[in-house]
Amino acid sequence: MMMYTVRSMNTVSRKGVAALKNNSSKPYWNWRTSNNKNNNMRTVTLLLSSPQQQMFFATLPTDIDPDNGGNSTNKIEDTTKSKSEDERNRVTTTKFRKSSSPQDSLPVTFADISRAQVAIRDGIKRTTCEKSFFLSELIGSNVYLKTENQQFTGSFKERGARNAILSLITGEGGKEFKEHSGCIAASAGNHALAMAYHGKELGVNVTVVMPTVAPLAKVDKCKRFGARVIIHGAHIGEAKEYAETLVEKEGLAYVNGYDDPPILAGAGTMGIEIVDQVPDLDVVVVPVGGAGLIAGLACAIKTLKPDAKVIGVEPEFCPSYINALKAGKPVFTETTPTLADGLAVPLVGSHAFEVARHYVDECVTTTEKEIAIAVLRLIENEKMVVEGGGSSGLAALLPGGKLDRADLKGKNIVIPLCGGNIDTTVLGRVMDRGMAADHRLVRFTTTVSDRAGGIANFTKILAEVGASIKDIYHERAWLFTNVDQTQIKVVCELQGKEHAVRVKDALCNAGYKLQWLEMQDTKT
Repeated sequence: MMMYTVRSMNTVSRKGVAALKNNSSKPYWNWRTSNNKNNNMRTVTLLLSSPQQQMFFATLPTDIDPDNGGNSTNKIEDTTKSKSEDERNRVTTTKFRKSSSPQDSLPVTFADISRAQVAIRDGIKRTTCEKSFFLSELIGSNVYLKTENQQFTGSFKERGARNAILSLITGEGGKEFKEHSGCIAASAGNHALAMAYHGKELGVNVTVVMPTVAPLAKVDKCKRFGARVIIHGAHIGEAKEYAETLVEKEGLAYVNGYDDPPILAGAGTMGIEIVDQVPDLDVVVVPVGGAGLIAGLACAIKTLKPDAKVIGVEPEFCPSYINALKAGKPVFTETTPTLADGLAVPLVGSHAFEVARHYVDECVTTTEKEIAIAVLRLIENEKMVVEGGGSSGLAALLPGGKLDRADLKGKNIVIPLCGGNIDTTVLGRVMDRGMAADHRLVRFTTTVSDRAGGIANFTKILAEVGASIKDIYHERAWLFTNVDQTQIKVVCELQGKEHAVRVKDALCNAGYKLQWLEMQDTKT
């Protein structure tokens, strides 16, 4: 994106008219409400939809009215031709589509996102957004992965964190903020890491309050970045309450990880990159937690490419954004522990909700089973480690998911992989669940002879059909049948659903009565 700062009407007209001659798209005027008291001027923004996505900022007299006789028209001076002094004083009238007032009143606008992109570009990695051959073939669409898990701290949260800190530095009292007070945030993971790292980079004191359930690896990283880490509260809600008590006591600035306008604007910069990297995109599928990411990203996408769809995905164990849409405002949602722990936000942000519901087309849920399979698919096919929340967008698109539907087949779909910060122990459990959901890890119980050769005969059948025993457990005391029999619980590694059917049929044909245990999708 290219930006020009100009102060005269002639300058912006020269650039604007030249751009219009080389561009078939209609431009958009975004009128700012602020006026200059000294010279009766106001700031306007002209966005031209072009391959370079050029934006022009200018100050124009307040008597230039964007509404002429009820029509959306603006007067600009065409200075590209040689004219006399009198002719140059005349203005030509050119029609423009004016941005709607609801957009102007939103907590975050595209202008905020554009400023954020310029502010953070030197400190944030421009992540790749490349087509996945294997996932495209599996889903039946052209799937592009925006790899935000490749940011230095492993998530998209860096965008908003850096923009928020820079906003505090350059705002009123910025010198005092940077040299003495600093900022504070409550987070169990990605936001804390992002704030700690960029606070260190920008020379700002950062305090992070983390609940007792925060992974030790993330706590240690925050300390290594130089942040003051306070462990308090059983969950993020209690951590936040304690952090807010320190705001007044120590004079710190609290940064909400999913609702502060600078956070939303920083997250929205990803949308600008996506449009630049995949200009012919049709759909963006975005994980939703507190709604900060989808709010900023949708604002950017819909401004630059209005025909594109933005679809949110929430874990079914915490559908807080969907509940907010039903109620017309953010409402508290009961949550259940989920593999997408980063999305388990019981109350979406009020600012984020206002922006998101204006731009987002729809929001669906995804199951624990689908999330586990998505993590597994990314590891096996893309060689990427992505946390449960970050892979939720893919989860909904996989076969059987809510977005596995005809209207999305053949479309160009972008999926932000929002984060890759997953504990090794959790990753192991998620992979096991993914393999179980994929019918590559099966569990069943049966009864065999407790005499010599009983187990051997059973395992011989498994070997013949290519099943690999991962675990086997004997149970004698609670089996009330013949004393010469024993119950065994078996876990086998298989090749998939069809292989599981062959194993099951082979054992049943041999006379074994099986209790085949399937992975459950519902809450218990």
